[in-house]
Amino acid sequence: MGASGVSVLGAGAWGTALALAFARASSDVTLWGRDKQKMVAMESSGRCGDVLPGIELDDRVTPTFDLARACRAEIVIMAIPTQQLWDVAGQASNHLPAQAAVLSAAKGIERKTGYFVTEILRDSLGNRSLGVLSGPSFANDVARGLPTAISLAMADAELAEQFAQRLSSPSLRLYHTTDIRGVEIGGAAKNVLAIAAGIVTGMGLGESARAAMIARGFAELRRFADAAGARGETLMGLSGLGDLVLTASSTQSRNYSLGIALGQGLAPAAANPGGKLAEGAFTASILAEMALQKQVEMPIVAAVAAILDGRLNVRDAVRELMTRPLKGE
Repeated sequence: MGASGVSVLGAGAWGTALALAFARASSDVTLWGRDKQKMVAMESSGRCGDVLPGIELDDRVTPTFDLARACRAEIVIMAIPTQQLWDVAGQASNHLPAQAAVLSAAKGIERKTGYFVTEILRDSLGNRSLGVLSGPSFANDVARGLPTAISLAMADAELAEQFAQRLSSPSLRLYHTTDIRGVEIGGAAKNVLAIAAGIVTGMGLGESARAAMIARGFAELRRFADAAGARGETLMGLSGLGDLVLTASSTQSRNYSLGIALGQGLAPAAANPGGKLAEGAFTASILAEMALQKQVEMPIVAAVAAILDGRLNVRDAVRELMTRPLKGE
């Protein structure tokens, strides 16, 4: 296989859903997962398995556990959790064609370095076309072909438009932008804020309080994005406000569900017994630290970080937030 077609690295629910979506856009898609048994079973059964129960694979999706094979594509999407992205990108770097563009579908900040996903990719893969996919989307909705819209950010506006048209289908629309950092910030920060919204729900404080938490959280997100040089309109779009509203209002969101468990009184270690990935739990502390460095006021993010670190209980956190000095909005 030459450097053509589309590959998705990461055969979890999100990566598999994206592979199905891109296949609907009439692309041949290679889907890579590191679990050989799982990928062989997926290929032989023609079904997505336990990551997306009851959903069939598209004939244009080819599962594989061969990373070198999967990397031989024109567009490679990294559907790898942020904290694992460095490792997989490093392995892929030996196999990617020089002309391959790499898009990250992760949402988060690397907690040791404070790197956003494209910074991880640049460090691992060197000088090539990079981008990020983000926006209000649940894997199950995308896999089922329900209408969804997300953002594709790349520095090259012409290439971003070209890829957006190529990867879009009647059920998945990609809106393109050159504001990579804005899209990355929206995708990372909304996970932390969704935990805060879930805490409000878990404590039984009502929908009015949850709406206030989302609105004030969004104000924090905007302040941080402004300080990082992102464009305001990006955060008002799909990858900012759109993603926050979705993630902070549905139990399909792992971050919101984690917050509910915390609000109901569970300790951080016990609040996610299923071990499902909630990126906000990894992002909260590093985002709070970055906000301090940039002198950006983010009290909600700081409170979530303190709760997850065991430095503050949820009731004291809410009381502190509610007794902050009043000021103009």
